[in-house]
Amino acid sequence: MYQHWTPERAQNWWMQQEWGCGFNYLPRTAVNWLEMWQEETFDIATLQQELKWAQGYGYNALRTNLPFTVWAHDRDGLINRIDHFLSIASSNGLAVMLTLLDDCAFSGDEPFIGQQKPPVPGVHNSQGAGSPGREKVLNPECWPQIEAYVKDIVGHFRHDPRIQIWDLYNEPGNSGVFVGAPKGMAYDARLEFYALSLMVNVFAWAREVSPVQPLTVAAWHVPDRNDCREAFTHPIDVAALHLSDVTSFHAYVDAREQRQIVSRLSAFQRPVLCTEWLARHIGSDMADTLPLFKEKDVSCYHWGLVQGKTQTWLPWPDIAHHPENTGLWFHDVLMADGRPYHEEEMALVQTLSKR
Repeated sequence: MYQHWTPERAQNWWMQQEWGCGFNYLPRTAVNWLEMWQEETFDIATLQQELKWAQGYGYNALRTNLPFTVWAHDRDGLINRIDHFLSIASSNGLAVMLTLLDDCAFSGDEPFIGQQKPPVPGVHNSQGAGSPGREKVLNPECWPQIEAYVKDIVGHFRHDPRIQIWDLYNEPGNSGVFVGAPKGMAYDARLEFYALSLMVNVFAWAREVSPVQPLTVAAWHVPDRNDCREAFTHPIDVAALHLSDVTSFHAYVDAREQRQIVSRLSAFQRPVLCTEWLARHIGSDMADTLPLFKEKDVSCYHWGLVQGKTQTWLPWPDIAHHPENTGLWFHDVLMADGRPYHEEEMALVQTLSKR
């Protein structure tokens, strides 16, 4: 059976990689990953256009999520579309990180096949859908099908050089709801318990099919964005950090706090990747943070590429409105026509990503 990579193996692998300057990706025409990956809405023209833009601005990596629900409905079609997407990304010089599971179902709905709901005006990521969906996470009787999904996808692409890393589970236990719920409402307190157990199983299932790519799950619990000394102490994060071949984390914090986090995570003696960042309203910006990641050799993937149906240029619902932030984008870097939100940001990407 495939084993947890040693720190030495992880560092040897890292020596063969270039510094990753990347983004989390959904095309502007998709409200969630179901819409991105379903046959009827798999928008090849937009994928080609946007990933070509990304290459032109200097990006060399991306992270995107797969939907269990589409696999269960149309396994062969999804495999073919993944292959097509990987070819588009590779032709534009973009190394791909694929994420298999995701608890960020901010719409509050269980994922469903077919036409997706339109974005709710003014709401960040209003139709965010989980993979496989929170109800399945809470029901271990569904886990054999999740196991089949993980083994099928990882097994099929386990030797594919176009996939750089497997991110097995995005924010396990995230119970946030952005639509039709009071501020701060959580989905179900049991989600964390089941997500932790499922995550441990997913690592074992993925390792059974022996991928050549490293496995990771990002630590993501940051109780205080202004003081990260208690970041990543949640049991889910502790398990994720100890099970991952390469260390990854999410942190929407300023450069000072990022520096502290990176210093702490270096104790694992593994490559470090920040797989979510950039939230301009709360001090997570390109000008200060991107040079830090380059200095520390931390591959990074900010949230969002092109302004689109996810509406992630708008702030999270719990971010207070301040008049001085009017017009300020939260995530994302390109307008719908491919022009930069800020020319200076894209100039920085081009400068820092040069080999």
